[in-house]
Amino acid sequence: MRGFPQMRMLFGLLFALAFAACGGDSSEEDPAPSDEVLALDSVTIGTQSGLSDFTDVAPDAKIVLDFTAALDASTIEANIYLSDASNNKVGVERTYDGGKRVTLAPVSSLTAFATYRLIVNSGLKSSAGSLIATGKVIRIAVGMDTSDKFPQISDEELLTKVQEQTFRYFWEGAEPNSGMARERTSSGTTVTTGGTGFGVMAMTVAAERGFITRGEACERVQRIVTFLSEKATSYHGAFSHWIYGDTGRTRPFSADDDGADLVETALLFQGLLTARAYFDGADASETALRGDITRLWEAVEWDFFTKEGEAQVLYWHWSPTKGWVMNLPVSGWNEALIVYVLAASSPTHPIDRSVYDNGWAKNGAIRNGKLFYDTALPLGENYGGPLFWAHYSFVGLNPEGLSDAYADYWEQVRNHTLINYAYCVDNPKEYAGYGPDCWGLTASDIEGGYTASSPTNDQGVIAPTAALSSMPYTPDESMAALRYFYYKLGDRLWSDYGFIDAFNLTTGWFDTGEHIAIDQGPIILMIENHRTGLLWRLFMSDADVRTGLSKLGFTIAPAN
Repeated sequence: MRGFPQMRMLFGLLFALAFAACGGDSSEEDPAPSDEVLALDSVTIGTQSGLSDFTDVAPDAKIVLDFTAALDASTIEANIYLSDASNNKVGVERTYDGGKRVTLAPVSSLTAFATYRLIVNSGLKSSAGSLIATGKVIRIAVGMDTSDKFPQISDEELLTKVQEQTFRYFWEGAEPNSGMARERTSSGTTVTTGGTGFGVMAMTVAAERGFITRGEACERVQRIVTFLSEKATSYHGAFSHWIYGDTGRTRPFSADDDGADLVETALLFQGLLTARAYFDGADASETALRGDITRLWEAVEWDFFTKEGEAQVLYWHWSPTKGWVMNLPVSGWNEALIVYVLAASSPTHPIDRSVYDNGWAKNGAIRNGKLFYDTALPLGENYGGPLFWAHYSFVGLNPEGLSDAYADYWEQVRNHTLINYAYCVDNPKEYAGYGPDCWGLTASDIEGGYTASSPTNDQGVIAPTAALSSMPYTPDESMAALRYFYYKLGDRLWSDYGFIDAFNLTTGWFDTGEHIAIDQGPIILMIENHRTGLLWRLFMSDADVRTGLSKLGFTIAPAN
């Protein structure tokens, strides 16, 4: 090949030129890159580590971030932080080791079952000045802090503690002029008629348990009765839902509800008749109190609320300015069985049994009879409705051994409660916290409002009154809930007046500082009925009440 030597010379020349252009000396190494790539290498929270979302994180856990290069300390605070579900930054203490590690420690424990975001922004720099290759957002789902918030005590001591602390709402928290129960903690001079009925009953419990003396209880009930007799406006003997405790004037519940509320009146007299039975002494103060209660009781024109005899049903409201405009019949099944019992029991203005059968029972249409979670529900709407329906009429009415043409009432209230419990354990909407120790759907505050929670209206809100006021029906399940509320959530739920009204572990909302009379009262009373049956024994011993129940066709347990 004649051209081969020439080609070899040409390649040699090209190689020499290339070698000279690269610096010439083949013994020198290539220089290192000017900086390492900055990236988030790993996140460690407790025993979990990685770069994906974290679940069941302890509320007080520290967050450790490791990077691939040392950091510019001046860029850490603005670009590594924790935010809550509303995009608010969470207070943390940052620790930087001067190298590749940053630790975040929340200043306050994170909210159980809430979700947070760990943010690493693209403005973070290495110590050499390079920006992080990419930012990162990691979701952190917080679990439950299972530590006890208070020292363990016996169940009996805990029940007493709950009753005594909750009673303070009706004693220390009462409106001072009238002695009546405020509608809620923040209600000022607005008092509630039905909630006061629960408060009066609570005073008998408090006297029996030594939280106050019998004389103190008698004096307070007398103040309430005197206020109702001499200052509060009544309408055919019935009272309004809300009253101004300083003047006795009606505070309208709504535009058309500016007069009598028969259901609230019934809840009031359930309490007053219980007090009449309890304060049975021969001394002047107890004798006077019984007489004053009797005068109020006999003044209620229950029969007037059949639209002055024109209807075979009782009506909930009557307005002195608008008459029967609200047009709301009291029909079952709900919290209002006590209305018909007392209306039939009145010695002066009673209703006939036909009003009960046609109005309350709707001639048998009140029956349900279907199974929910393998539990039969005798009466009412599917799944039973909110649990206060099983409480309000039965703080005084004893459902044990109580039956009529429509139901066995022990079966009704117990099964209603078991269905509510089973629904919460099943937790079909997958709300945080629901389970055997955290259950109970009833009327309560919710975030931004108020609703009657139930299996068919479940918004993730648990109200302690639901499970605790069910203590006579489901003692084991209710006691488990009480232990959980007190020991595990007590730092958020427990207050000067007992448990706050409600909470939502899914959103981390707690109804901080708020209590409602009609939720606090049944806790005290139904725990007492579970322990001693005191309120049941007192109310069911009233001769008028027993006459009324018989008139409506009820079979009742023998008096103790």
